[in-house]
Amino acid sequence: MRKMSKMLGLLAGSALLGLSGVAMAAEPGLTDTTIKIGLFGPMSGPAQAYGQDVMNAAKMYYAKVNADGGINGRKIEIVEEDDRCSPNDLVAAVKKLVEQDQVFILNGGSCSAPVVAAKDYVVRSEVPWVMLNASGDGALYPPQPNIFGAMSISQRAVGGSTVEFAVKQFGAKKIGYINHDDAYGAWNLEAAGPQAKEHGATFLSESVDPKITDVTAPVLKMKAANVDVLILTTYAAPAQLILKKAAELHFNKPIIVAVNAIANLKQMVDNVGTKDAFKNVYIQELLMAKPGSEKLAWVYDMYKKAYPELSAQPGHPQVYMPYGIPPAEVVVKALQAAGRDVTRAKFIDAVEHLNFNSVMAGPIAFTHTEHAAQKSSIYFKFDGDDLTEVPGVFASHWTYKAN
Repeated sequence: MRKMSKMLGLLAGSALLGLSGVAMAAEPGLTDTTIKIGLFGPMSGPAQAYGQDVMNAAKMYYAKVNADGGINGRKIEIVEEDDRCSPNDLVAAVKKLVEQDQVFILNGGSCSAPVVAAKDYVVRSEVPWVMLNASGDGALYPPQPNIFGAMSISQRAVGGSTVEFAVKQFGAKKIGYINHDDAYGAWNLEAAGPQAKEHGATFLSESVDPKITDVTAPVLKMKAANVDVLILTTYAAPAQLILKKAAELHFNKPIIVAVNAIANLKQMVDNVGTKDAFKNVYIQELLMAKPGSEKLAWVYDMYKKAYPELSAQPGHPQVYMPYGIPPAEVVVKALQAAGRDVTRAKFIDAVEHLNFNSVMAGPIAFTHTEHAAQKSSIYFKFDGDDLTEVPGVFASHWTYKAN
């Protein structure tokens, strides 16, 4: 009888060990003392400036959390991959992090087209993904169960915010809008038109090829229509051509230059060729204040301390560096809220309940049906030399509605 009892006890113990093994197998990337995060972005290549220092900012934030004791008894372990802002490279990096490195969470992506390319795989994998600074609309709308992003802003929010600024700042009744004739442009247009209609403003849009070399026709169209304000949501090259052509054609209405991958305003002025083109230009900014200002000093101080040699080099920190803080905060706050017995499902639920202020213009906020966090911008008047902040925060009102 005693032998039988002992055997049953051993069997029960084996069963418990088996269940424990299954539980651990179901949640890769966790040990008693560590939690593994897959961090990826463009560390090389022509788009490196969009993400290298964004990744550095996330890493320095995670290092601070570890130095302060970690999260619920665990230290963060980072596995890094270079996605070069290439769809193929990003998908390969994600697959390696999930299948080979078996990370608990994905944290990465600085360019929209590559993150969209990885969407289906990540959804199938069920690994939580918190993007870095990609707008990533195509992976966020319709909302996916385990993908979160737009900590800087989504393209829908770009469109809505710029229109809100045009109406509130200039009283615009007729809004001109030049965007790309691709998915990127369609995303920001989707919110811009309805927000103009909400304010009773006429909305005149013109979509151009991102590689356009002659912008005479769209600028003439906007001038002939006598728009009250012109919004540009293109990349740097078309925006610079439009600014130059607008000056040549004596277009004297306010021009709002939205997020368009211009990392260096001095270079933009040099490329346009004349400061006269900037007599009435306004620049959208996604941070809560001017980069390098007192409100953001703690981020730059942390960067200098974490990367003393890099920060001494010209061009560092790169302009987008602070954008790496909010996604790292999302990861840390959700892990803290999920508790010691964290699972991926608990982590996802915790993210969907986050609402906090960070370094961006508006709050970082998610719900079960909204996985794109940030919808606000601030604006500066730019005369070709100096930036003067326009008071106020201007938010997009667009919300996703399932068909």
